[in-house]
Amino acid sequence: MQETWFFKINQKQSSLETLIKDILEKERKELGIFLSYYFKREGAVTENVALKGEINFISELKGFFTLDFDLVHFNACLNIHDTNLDEIKVDFELSEDMKELKLTGPYFPERGMDEI
Repeated sequence: MQETWFFKINQKQSSLETLIKDILEKERKELGIFLSYYFKREGAVTENVALKGEINFISELKGFFTLDFDLVHFNACLNIHDTNLDEIKVDFELSEDMKELKLTGPYFPERGMDEI
């Protein structure tokens, strides 16, 4: 499993790093949904997503960064409400026309069927 998410860019900034930081801050709720897909099998959601450290550019329009977030497990029936701090590395790519930011999460291989 590998998740991909797209954000529209409606603004111009002096630097690409500032542009990406502004999008990440503005779209915190959407980022939480994006990252929650990685933890749905655990029954967890992500909240309070924030950039951790610096944005690393591999080329002019591609790179990666690390996101910090709260990983929340909640189940009222089992009386569970647990919150842990976690992080994940995310790759990014800006479109050439600077109108879209593509985020790609890590690849987690899915478990196949067990043999009987």
